[in-house]
Amino acid sequence: MLLSNTELWVRILLTIAISFAISFAATPVVKSFATKMGAIDVPDGKRRVHDHPIPRMGGLAIFLGFLLSVVLFVDITKQVRGILLGAVLIVACGAIDDVVNLRAWIKLLVQLAAAVIAVAHGVVIEFFSNPIIFSDRELLFLGWLAIPVTVLWIVGITNSVNLIDGLDGLAVGVSTIASTTMFVVALLVSEGSVALLLAALMGACLGFMPYNLNPAKIFMGDTGALLLGYVLSTVSVVGMFKTYALVTFVVPILALFLPLFDTVCAFFRRILRGQSPMHPDRGHLHHRLIDMGLSQKQAVAILYSLSAILGLCAVVLATTGIVRTVLIVVAALAAIAIGLYISRTLKGHHYHPPVDPTLSGVEEEHNVHHHEHKEEPHD
Repeated sequence: MLLSNTELWVRILLTIAISFAISFAATPVVKSFATKMGAIDVPDGKRRVHDHPIPRMGGLAIFLGFLLSVVLFVDITKQVRGILLGAVLIVACGAIDDVVNLRAWIKLLVQLAAAVIAVAHGVVIEFFSNPIIFSDRELLFLGWLAIPVTVLWIVGITNSVNLIDGLDGLAVGVSTIASTTMFVVALLVSEGSVALLLAALMGACLGFMPYNLNPAKIFMGDTGALLLGYVLSTVSVVGMFKTYALVTFVVPILALFLPLFDTVCAFFRRILRGQSPMHPDRGHLHHRLIDMGLSQKQAVAILYSLSAILGLCAVVLATTGIVRTVLIVVAALAAIAIGLYISRTLKGHHYHPPVDPTLSGVEEEHNVHHHEHKEEPHD
């Protein structure tokens, strides 16, 4: 259904407001529920740095805010229905894992199933613009590779968001920045329905954030980390990879570059060490910043800033004229300011390698209640 600009913006504002309100109001209730269910992250003196038990499973509040606002304000197309069905499966798996710690292969199978559900409902990367600008072919059609490539993208992003969930507020903040980036670009390329989905996710994340920033009162758990990754990956397919403009191919890569980069580095780092790609370690970006002597707030601020600059670059690609020029200047100044901040912050700090580099903490990888626990200088 086509909406006028006014109608679209009314829906967007209502979507953000409702998703925020539901998520914010539901978080204390979810915290109490998590405590009763035993979904508690208990310090172990090794991987977790927080000094007292903290409930996890806060992702349920994010899910409620997202789901209800989508049902109220977004047209439920076949693709949207597939995303919601897959999200329900992901959240169920995450919630169970937050209580009993599922094995890695079980979670992977559930993620694959959720990805297949989305694909079966038309969430497929059928083609994308050719990044080789000198080629005569403007588009690269994937053919039979479309399904495996899409499944790989969805599962990869789902896990990458989970892997960066190692400090208070990090994953939810980076996800908010990524969803905001894609939201702006979706509006610029006239993808109103996609913008509404992203608005629902933005509002839900913002509603949960006050409880998750350092010092965190509740962790989002696998329930939230896997949900955010899944929604960002599937919505990016619907709104970014399905149009002809080269910019829409680059946008999700830039918006999600931080978790993607960290995940790729982790994969090859472990392979080169002769370890399983899912073997926990303490080599993630946030771990390295903490080991340099930074506080959680400093490390998170740096990673937020880097993510925001990458997001701004993505928006720059989707604009033209004076707007692009202004954004380029802003991005350049922001990069300089962040560089100076990082340099000043690190001055006087010394790198303190972990006693046991194989103890990483928390990550999605499974078996350890990662992210959440990570969320304090955990790990």
